[in-house]
Amino acid sequence: MNRTIIVGGVAGGMSCATRLRRLDENREIIIIEKGPDVSFANCGLPYYVSDEIEDRSKLLVQTPQSLKARFNLDVRVKSEVVAIDSASKKIMVKTDTDTYELSYDQLVLSPGAKPFIPLLPGMETAENIFTLRNVPDVDRIVSAIDQLKPKKAAVIGAGFIGLEMAESLTKRGIEVTIIEMAPHVLPTVDSEMAAFAYQELVRNDLSVLTSTSVVAIENKGKTLVLDNDKKIETELIILSVGVRPENSLAESAGIELGMRGGILVDGSYETSVKDIYAVGDAIIVKHHITGEDTMIALASPANRQGRQVADILAGIDRKNRGSLGTAIVRIFDQSVASTGLTERQLKMLNYDFKIVHVEGKNHAGYYPNASMIFLKLLFHPKTGEIYGAQAVGKDGVDKRIDILATAIKAGLTVEDLPELEFTYAPPFGSAKDIVNMAGYAALNIIEGITNNIQLDELESARELGSYLIDVRTTQEFKKGSIPGFTNLPLNELRARMKEIPKDKEIILSCHSGQRSYIASRMLTQNGYQVKNLDGSHLLYEANNS
Repeated sequence: MNRTIIVGGVAGGMSCATRLRRLDENREIIIIEKGPDVSFANCGLPYYVSDEIEDRSKLLVQTPQSLKARFNLDVRVKSEVVAIDSASKKIMVKTDTDTYELSYDQLVLSPGAKPFIPLLPGMETAENIFTLRNVPDVDRIVSAIDQLKPKKAAVIGAGFIGLEMAESLTKRGIEVTIIEMAPHVLPTVDSEMAAFAYQELVRNDLSVLTSTSVVAIENKGKTLVLDNDKKIETELIILSVGVRPENSLAESAGIELGMRGGILVDGSYETSVKDIYAVGDAIIVKHHITGEDTMIALASPANRQGRQVADILAGIDRKNRGSLGTAIVRIFDQSVASTGLTERQLKMLNYDFKIVHVEGKNHAGYYPNASMIFLKLLFHPKTGEIYGAQAVGKDGVDKRIDILATAIKAGLTVEDLPELEFTYAPPFGSAKDIVNMAGYAALNIIEGITNNIQLDELESARELGSYLIDVRTTQEFKKGSIPGFTNLPLNELRARMKEIPKDKEIILSCHSGQRSYIASRMLTQNGYQVKNLDGSHLLYEANNS
């Protein structure tokens, strides 16, 4: 009988095992899992800390018993594969009471990623530091909260998990300080979009320290020493500074590794060692847009990869087509989502690109409870190829980024975005969705109808003598404006156009860029050299509050 052994469960391993069984009823399938749980909702762990998920059993998707009953899978938990002998196609398995060998025909590695733990002075004596990877980890955190009843907690790292844990701890009534080494929270999105996340954290009374590192731990974990010599007192520490591939088994087996120690696989997920495959957070994938090596530790790609490997093992031709890294995080009443490449990545790759920021509503503005979505679109200035997108808002952010991720995968360009037809009724959307509007805005740039300038370019333009006009109403302007701008309301622009110098470049701003676009069309057709400040006052305010 053909035997496939899968090392590691959860997303990649379990999707491989169950798909393979559906394709091959006669194959022997064994899953070896180091931990006590082979199938659990690791993305749901922070919400158990916050009590949003009250029933711990809801985190356990399947058990060894249920998997045996439904799929005839041989699941062995609390069992660790400690060695691979690829020449004889055997593995060594260690349990609490035994060590034994198993032979395989195919071996699938799904070890996942492990939290990166920096070696800080004083960490070895700290009694209150936790990481979050699995159910035992969340049990330890919840137990510590129940026993210690901490009033203060520190979250080191402001990525997705760090912010989810910061929110969860806050909902438990704990005062939270976030410490992030990067210049802004959510380093996986661009700084001006991350500013909205920062605003939401501050609005919910969290203390947020960016461009700051912890350099030492004192007093058994109750004192954090920062790189600016300041100290923070805390009763609970969540360490969330990133992950590293769990590659020790692969490395010991002589499997070739790549960037950051990730496991190298080919287009069929086979490693450098024949009949050994790998999936999930530990592997190196190709970025769908660039074709370059990257690492994307997300549940959705891991599930897809596991299923594809099962197809390959069953004789179905499947190819690893890469990943985009589409992701979302909720931060209290706001969500931040992204797909594809960021502006920072595009600059590092030396890509030619343009940007548009557009504001819209999650549904018709006149329908009750409409809320803002702010969307950033990155694209090629000539071909219109979509490179990436980021969005922030209270509701509907997931839908728009999912649409744009699909558009990228399908090879659509910005020219196709206005043509996309979405379901529309006032409670659900707008007749012109924000994705359509982003397409229109991008097309205007490609076709030369408008020219924009980014917020980080404004100071240089000001120094070169550009004339700055804010076309909002007088009342809006008085409530706050970008320094250096003169107020000339849009509805007065035609009558007062002679007040505007024709020998200077004109930069226009409004609330979000829509009215200033209208103003730019008026001025351009009257012989003025005009640029529209992308994102306008809305973006400026978020980044200067």
